Amino acid sequence: MTIEIRVLDESDAGEWNRHVERSADADPFHRAEALAVEADYAGATCHRLVGYKGREPVGIFPVFELSKGPISAAFSPPPPLWIHRLGPALLNVDELSQRKTERRIRRFVEGSLEWLDEECSPNLLRVKTECTFTDLRPFKWADADVTPEFTYVVDLPEDPEELLASFSSDARSNVRNLDADCTFEEGDAADVERIVDHVRDRFDAQGEPFNLPRGFARDCYEALPEGAMRTYVCRHEGEFVGGILTYETDEWIHRWQGGVTPDVDFPVNDTLDWTVMTDAMERGLDAYDLVGAGDPRINSYKAKFGPSVETFHSVERSSLAMDALLGLYSRVK
Repeated sequence: MTIEIRVLDESDAGEWNRHVERSADADPFHRAEALAVEADYAGATCHRLVGYKGREPVGIFPVFELSKGPISAAFSPPPPLWIHRLGPALLNVDELSQRKTERRIRRFVEGSLEWLDEECSPNLLRVKTECTFTDLRPFKWADADVTPEFTYVVDLPEDPEELLASFSSDARSNVRNLDADCTFEEGDAADVERIVDHVRDRFDAQGEPFNLPRGFARDCYEALPEGAMRTYVCRHEGEFVGGILTYETDEWIHRWQGGVTPDVDFPVNDTLDWTVMTDAMERGLDAYDLVGAGDPRINSYKAKFGPSVETFHSVERSSLAMDALLGLYSRVK
């Protein structure tokens, strides 16, 4: 079985998006509109790779090429945009046997990597896959290092009371005892900036870097179809005090930016997350991805919503020259 790798350019955005919409591994950041924004802010060239078996598409793989001097690198997602996962997404494998599925994934990944080696010759490759892309063996067989990473995912039942019962006692109490002067609701494009600025201010106060480019999140929000991203905000006596920016697929909603501790003496974030979850339940979504379970400082907050731990993967492959350069940088640093 031969898998042919082709590149779709920006004029093929409609075809690319049809592939995105049919893949269980893809999310809004895979869409052509988002890829264009990502490439612009990252200062990178986006290669929209599609694998075909004859005329049938078998997978998509957006890869961003960045070059500086003699060094070339390939990323999916690109830095420094704080996109947690991207990578390859499969198509037309649901009805295949395990043997045929494995063979198709292997040849699609191998073909994509061969295309990158021939056309870009990257000294460094870094990919973060979606939770649903579970067969990482073709990357390992191509001499890449594959590292598991973790996120928390809350299953969303049909009954809000069943969901609330799975929370810790303090989370249930915080949700049930709302401040009368607080409103929790879906916001708009202006709230994207407020949420990201709130995160930036919190990082600055802690002396930590937050290098998400200004304007990136709002440009994604405005470029994507309505509902692909949503803002959820808390206002106290009409003033913004906190918010969460989400993105979603047909089945999952993902917590992307926001949710930092506000400068108020009542529990805003518990009810913000509750608002996100109950709103998603009304739209028939199955799960809330809290996006990240690798930081012990904030795991206790996320764990009180009764989530399960799900795995995604980081993939890295570098040349000998890049290994030497990274080693030298590490010693100097």
